[in-house]
Amino acid sequence: MSTDQLVPVADLATLEREGHDVADAGGHTVALFHHEGEVYAVDNRCPHMGFPLAKGTVDDGLLTCHWHHARFELACGDTLDIWADDVQTFPVEIRDGTVYVDPDPEPDVPPKTHWRNRLVDAMQENLGLVAAKAVINLDDLGEGFATPVEKAVEFGTTYREAGWSSGLTILGAMANLYDDVGHDEKLRAMYVGVSQVASDCAGEPPRFPQYELGNADLSKARLKSWFRDTCEVRDSDGAERCIRTAAATLPPEDVVEILLAAGTDHLYMDTSHTLDFVNKAVETLDHVGWDHAPDVFASLVDGFTDAVRSEERSQWRQPIDVAELCFDAQDALPALVAAGQGKQWDRPDDFVDTLLADDPHTVVDALRDAVRDGATAEELSRAVALAATRRVAQFATSNEFSDWNTVHHTVSYANAAHALASRTDAVDAYRPCFDGAMSVYLDRFLNTPAAPIPEPGESDRDPAAIREDLLATFDEQGRVNEAGRLVSEHFDADGDLADLKRTLGEGLLREDASFHTLQNVEASFRGTDHAESDAERRLPLIATARYMGAHFPTRREREQTFTIAHRLFRGEQIHGDETA
Repeated sequence: MSTDQLVPVADLATLEREGHDVADAGGHTVALFHHEGEVYAVDNRCPHMGFPLAKGTVDDGLLTCHWHHARFELACGDTLDIWADDVQTFPVEIRDGTVYVDPDPEPDVPPKTHWRNRLVDAMQENLGLVAAKAVINLDDLGEGFATPVEKAVEFGTTYREAGWSSGLTILGAMANLYDDVGHDEKLRAMYVGVSQVASDCAGEPPRFPQYELGNADLSKARLKSWFRDTCEVRDSDGAERCIRTAAATLPPEDVVEILLAAGTDHLYMDTSHTLDFVNKAVETLDHVGWDHAPDVFASLVDGFTDAVRSEERSQWRQPIDVAELCFDAQDALPALVAAGQGKQWDRPDDFVDTLLADDPHTVVDALRDAVRDGATAEELSRAVALAATRRVAQFATSNEFSDWNTVHHTVSYANAAHALASRTDAVDAYRPCFDGAMSVYLDRFLNTPAAPIPEPGESDRDPAAIREDLLATFDEQGRVNEAGRLVSEHFDADGDLADLKRTLGEGLLREDASFHTLQNVEASFRGTDHAESDAERRLPLIATARYMGAHFPTRREREQTFTIAHRLFRGEQIHGDETA
């Protein structure tokens, strides 16, 4: 401790008589304690929620905050309560009856290391406030995206025996949203992703991984066959060894092909989740690096081996056997693709309308003809995604509320199929077009009557005012159609698409949005990225605004936690006078 930087803060005799005091030390508000013949100095702000520690109690070497009863070892500041964090201590020196402190001590660990550790603490103990603090501080230290995403991926693939589920999917979706939202919403997105991974793992046993196979020369064809066969008989251990080996030895596009093939050997597996989780896992690896692929893809295995297979569900068999239509189309795909080689398919103007037909044979025939005419899997899955999005945009609010999830699942499946088709030219990429389209068909009654999609027009209103009105619709339940209309009006007023996305992101991330709502908004943003016309840009945002309008407002508990963390970071007072 350098004597040059010591500052006087109290009279020793007075402190000994009073037992505690508060002083300013180089801009820091410091709580001073005389205990068992020694003088101690700590930051007066409790690291948990900012309550003045000078109002606490010292006994047997422990300082206890009276607000939430966090306990701190007085000499070093270490907490006994992991949710509270350690408190900053200040070196003390006594000179001629005066107490001096060092107002700027060297930290025990670098700030980046401290907050990385606290991020892991937050996930281990499922502590939302600690997660929010860690995300905010890591952002200030220049690690606001990379560290939260990577640490959460590592945690989620290690500490949940059942593997990849909603938490890691939300994390991937929030990582995808990151560039489309404002700065504070970026922090909220990371906080939501990390805290959802923690919640998903809470109380769950950890994963005990299998090992990859020793033969690094196994071909794609053989690993693909083995992985599909082990998934078919629900052999999770064998499937994990196969996919770990593939992830460690094959290029990414080959591993995607293997996962896509196994994920479509059965129809609409786990009500869309199997394929959607595969896609989010792949997209998340784009963010954190493919060196994580063996653990990430191994975490998907139970989603293949334990999944519900839709051909086993009555609605896919009766009154029309749409499952058989899908399997017949799959069998015909090699010949259809061969017939389309060298051809250029231009999507007919009425093609999406055809996919919304009331006759499943008409839908399947249109898809088969498109493949024969040269449609790529990416082009065809995009059309199915547009049809699925129409179901959400025209969802009738007279339906049961839970049926919003039904149309949402189809959108998730179709968007996953489209995203995966962009990564491989395998024939397997055509398969989810057919069962995705059949799910669109099965959802048809949820558009009865179909809510009208606002027609394009003209508006002389300020787009900023329209966006404010849009946010206001989410403050009151039931303003579903108005939310969709305002999105359309924003386009009519030539409002900036990026501004509209930021507003929708703000509306999303201030709420306690559910898994499906978070997915839905992220999917809609991706939908605009692939739009080929103004109508295609409008559609997904109209659809997601209606979806948000149906599900908001919520209690906004996450926002309260995040706000507390943000105020503490800025040094604001949470509990009034912190100097008393």
